Amino acid sequence: MRVLFASTRGSGHFHPLVPFIDACTARGDDVLVVAPPGLEPLLATRKQPYRIGGEPPHEELARVMTDVLALSPDAGVAAMTSEVFGRLGITAMLPALDEACRDWRPDLVVHEAYEFASVVAAERHGIPHARVAVAAARFTRSTDPLLTPVLEPYGTGIAQRLLTAPYLTRLPASLDPSPYAVTHRYHEALRPGVLPDRWGGAQEPLVHLTLGTEAGALPTAAGLYRAIVEAVSALPVRVLLTTGHLIDPTDLGPLPPRVHVEQWVPQVDILRSASLVVCHGGSGTVYGALAAGVPLVCVPLFADQPVNARLVAGAGAGTAVTPTGGPVDEPAVLGPDDVGGIRAAAELVLKEPSYRARAECLADEMRATATAAELLDTLEP
Repeated sequence: MRVLFASTRGSGHFHPLVPFIDACTARGDDVLVVAPPGLEPLLATRKQPYRIGGEPPHEELARVMTDVLALSPDAGVAAMTSEVFGRLGITAMLPALDEACRDWRPDLVVHEAYEFASVVAAERHGIPHARVAVAAARFTRSTDPLLTPVLEPYGTGIAQRLLTAPYLTRLPASLDPSPYAVTHRYHEALRPGVLPDRWGGAQEPLVHLTLGTEAGALPTAAGLYRAIVEAVSALPVRVLLTTGHLIDPTDLGPLPPRVHVEQWVPQVDILRSASLVVCHGGSGTVYGALAAGVPLVCVPLFADQPVNARLVAGAGAGTAVTPTGGPVDEPAVLGPDDVGGIRAAAELVLKEPSYRARAECLADEMRATATAAELLDTLEP
């Protein structure tokens, strides 16, 4: 089988595709990945063939993003979906994806949920397509009404056919019920490595602090990291902070002795030893923690993070602390009250065993789903 995979530039959008890409490769399928230029450094480290599409004009994208950041959270999500992922993303990526569908002739197109040009190309060439969730279904469903004006100019009924195509998600049904008629759930079969000892043999609980891959681009990033370190390091714990490649750890200044910081460590290795994750509530981090049975304290900043934080708290697998420290036009700032709230939440989740127990129940539910390789068999045309 020939399978074309399509993604937008964010690693958080690409990584949910990886289990399927690897499963196709392992069973001998022909694989082609098509993505924007921003994803090329990551694709170059992998063994699958890829093609690089276009990108929106820099000045226009910068103008749209400036407008997005000035909007309320809900209006910002709507603008990102319709303008950035929609109008600009389709225009930039459609030539490369149309060419791949016409010349390479895949049997199936698999795309992350906010990459839409591949859907247009697949529809033009009569190729079945499936979308892979990069967020909770509740969040994705909230943006679905925006798709009709984005997709209908390319063909009547495309938006509706997208919504009725197979929807593939890693989140468990009890946490994230799906409104989509054809929903398949899967899990990643990961093999964690051993986390090196960075604390001189200390045995206190390990807390992983992370704000994912995108927060490092915020002008307030260094302050955010320092605030969550301040919140957690006062507790009797070991701390591993990962900042992502957009932040130099030296920018954070001196750190408490039990805090170790690195740009990147395999998440699965950390979670094997972690007692708690304190994070922004990004979908990849939430999925990884729950799949490992590790409870969370979520401090949502933007996009789908508030929805994820509410899901985690509602499931009893952690708590949510909504930031209140910044002015309206700078929501990604943590003030003194937020630091105290994060510390109290972390202390509570570490002490109360029900949070860990509930996270482990969700992990059991997730492990009972199909692997990506098993799910592929149900998607074959």
